[in-house]
Amino acid sequence: MKFTKKVLKNGLRVITVPMKDNPTATVLVLVEAGSKYETKKINGLSHFLEHMCFKGTIKRPKAIDISKELDALGSQYNAFTAQEYTGYYAKSDAKHFSQIFDVISDIYLNSTFPEAEMQKEKGVIVEEINMYEDMPNRHVQDLIMQLLYGNQPAGWNIAGEKKNIVNMKRDDFVKYKKVHYLPEATVIVVAGQINEGNVLKEVNKIFAKVPRGIKAKKLKVKEIQKKPEILVSFKKTDQTHFVLGVRSYNLFNKRNAVLAVLAGVLGGGMSSRLFQKLREEMGVGYYVRTYNDSYTDHGFFQISAGVDNKRIYEVVEAVLGECRKLKTKKISKDELNKVKECLIGNMKLSLESSDDIANFYGGQELLKKEIKSSEEKADEIRKVTASQIQTLANYIFKNNKLNLALIGPFKDKSKFLKILKF
Repeated sequence: MKFTKKVLKNGLRVITVPMKDNPTATVLVLVEAGSKYETKKINGLSHFLEHMCFKGTIKRPKAIDISKELDALGSQYNAFTAQEYTGYYAKSDAKHFSQIFDVISDIYLNSTFPEAEMQKEKGVIVEEINMYEDMPNRHVQDLIMQLLYGNQPAGWNIAGEKKNIVNMKRDDFVKYKKVHYLPEATVIVVAGQINEGNVLKEVNKIFAKVPRGIKAKKLKVKEIQKKPEILVSFKKTDQTHFVLGVRSYNLFNKRNAVLAVLAGVLGGGMSSRLFQKLREEMGVGYYVRTYNDSYTDHGFFQISAGVDNKRIYEVVEAVLGECRKLKTKKISKDELNKVKECLIGNMKLSLESSDDIANFYGGQELLKKEIKSSEEKADEIRKVTASQIQTLANYIFKNNKLNLALIGPFKDKSKFLKILKF
């Protein structure tokens, strides 16, 4: 799929992805502003700001003005915040492209942060935090980050701490947006049944005169680990949810394709080793997931599952056992080819809609400042060898890179420490 890229004089990047046979259009605005750009005192502000951008603009003073207009177009719309970026998007029938572009641009550029709305939204966000804490399969992802990175931005919760949310003031939003929501840190992606000429016309009309600024930077992640580490969070649950994580590589590393195939061997599809081991053979859980989570300056490889409380120790040993096998024995040609085609097929299936395409191209451009097509990524996967997988397994599956975070009816981590080794 072909795309075009234009850079305005103020540094704003514009990616256009025409999709001739797709009846929709998606407008996505991504900005380099996430929880890694925060201090401890304002942890959670990036996410809170994302919420507040939907609470009113100069042109659309109330939240209902925004939602009503988009709903009347049959649009799907939302926003999201991660560690390194925030995104705002709307998707609709392609004939409404100009209107959804105007709305998304408006909330990105002209949000007014009404004081009364901010006070009400504090309660909404506190309840959002409560909701995630009540979802152990979700909350354990926060715990693994805390375990890996500790008291630095990479280890903090994206949603922030409740006390921070309650204490935030309108001026915090104004100051934060001024140093982060800048054209040189922003990518606009439009995908669907559109053409570049119309896209650039709308972009230039609204964004061309937005001034540059001085973009605030994020702190570099520090990684220090000498032995296996465990974080056990006691909760009376019917299942134990865990993440076993090892330190790996950042977003720019050439081994990422190998990591993707390694993850596919362990947890890619119902025929994967861990799915067969935990679900089909042992019958201890419903889900198991394996993937590499990479960022601009760090990364970790994770295996997660929700399993029978009584068999958690047995499960952890079984998972570690499957990892050890990859260190000592090369995978067969048939298994390697099966995993590669599974990964490539799933990638292509995930790129059928205009919003998926927008995220695929926009995420690469924002963080890496280069874009690879799905075919280029598929070629990288096809080139991975069994020897590379074995070499990588021996590098990342080491005791001094090993971490286990879990939520369940446990208070003592000593028994876990005894089995936590490759």
